[in-house]
Amino acid sequence: MSDGSNERNVQFEVVDSQRIPFGKNNFLEVARKRAVSESGTTEFISLSRGYTMKDGSERYKSSISIPDEPEVRKFLAEHIQSI
Repeated sequence: MSDGSNERNVQFEVVDSQRIPFGKNNFLEVARKRAVSESGTTEFISLSRGYTMKDGSERYKSSISIPDEPEVRKFLAEHIQSI
């Protein structure tokens, strides 16, 4: 039985985001997000794929989080362009 002391209460904030539509109703989103908890704050990059419903609402299919480290961002930028 848990007393709740190990539970994590994390709030996510979108710092900035850019999106590009593709296909009939799909989009890709690149966002800088911040995870805030009692133990501190961490920023990361999120790459997400989603789609727009007929009513205009948006849904996300998949997402990957990337550490906000200069060498990781440089690696991705270089290799995405060269593939």
